[in-house]
Amino acid sequence: MEYKQRDYSLFSACGLNCGLCPRYQMNGASQCPGCAGKDFLAKHPKCGVLSCSQRKGFEYCYQCNQFPCPKYEGADQADSFITHLHQFRDMEKAKRWGIDTYRQELNEKVGMLEELLANYDDGRRKSLFCLAVNLLEAEDIKQVLEQLISETGSDAPLKEKAASAVGLLQAMAEQRNITLKLRKK
Repeated sequence: MEYKQRDYSLFSACGLNCGLCPRYQMNGASQCPGCAGKDFLAKHPKCGVLSCSQRKGFEYCYQCNQFPCPKYEGADQADSFITHLHQFRDMEKAKRWGIDTYRQELNEKVGMLEELLANYDDGRRKSLFCLAVNLLEAEDIKQVLEQLISETGSDAPLKEKAASAVGLLQAMAEQRNITLKLRKK
């Protein structure tokens, strides 16, 4: 099936935050364009959820009166490159707040992730940073970034800054009873 390119590929039809995925945040041939982004078909030749939503004329599955359908059975039980843990919660937020408000929050979180990657990634932290920003609330990430800036400054060695970022994100996750680890099948 040929997919219609979506205007906003950072939030998928199925409720994943594509902009917070390590594959979206990478450079090179393996980079994912996000849900039905440019060249999506080359990266993901089959996506039953996207095919169904586009065939029915919905941008997001939560807009369908059959949601959640059998395609979602067990969807939030395991992860791929990106966590599926809050997939239903995030779709509920988009539905309740309105998609424009949810997009604003997601754009803010993508910006904070990009700041972490640009200033605190020593080449080994991308997946953890993506997971943390996806699972923690925006206010939690802001607090961690403010603390990082005040504690490490710009002159600290990258390895030290990366270790501080990991420690602060893990501490925040523990406070929120969140495990920063992908759940494999």
